Amino acid sequence: MTFQNPPPLLTNSPVHIGFMPDAADINRQIMKAYVQLRTEDLQRRSHFFGGRYENLYLARERIPAIGQVLAQAESYAKDLLQLPGQALRSGFWINDMGPGEVTSEHDHDEYDELLSGVYYVQVPPESGELVIVDKYSRTLLTPQTGMFVFFAPAVRHAVNANHSMERRISIGMNFGPLPK
Repeated sequence: MTFQNPPPLLTNSPVHIGFMPDAADINRQIMKAYVQLRTEDLQRRSHFFGGRYENLYLARERIPAIGQVLAQAESYAKDLLQLPGQALRSGFWINDMGPGEVTSEHDHDEYDELLSGVYYVQVPPESGELVIVDKYSRTLLTPQTGMFVFFAPAVRHAVNANHSMERRISIGMNFGPLPK
């Protein structure tokens, strides 16, 4: 697999970028299923900040096309972690940011995660940059629809304000070893 390195990022944290093949069709399928979800379709919600839940969890079966995204992400994760042929555990959630909303600064370094990432399903212009935070800098990365961004779970990051009039939809992910 080939990864793109972003234009010179002023960060000490490695960031890896990849793209989903057939993203337009897959994202259309994801959005069609997503807009039909009801609150009871969510298994849980977490990270209540600024009047919204930042993380929305659901079973993969509720949006079948997410399986294609996660399979591609897992393939990228195995390459990045240099673990070909090894099965990984993957978890995911949806981040739905409306106009004016932000995602607060956080990391994913909670359990035994080896790699974290995000996939962009719907990214209207001006809907917020991914902010990579390290000890001495804050680096902005403008996402694109169909883009994957991978980084170490300990990397602090946020999303600045959605200045568009549309919702921005992304899928957050963590990868770790399968339980023994």
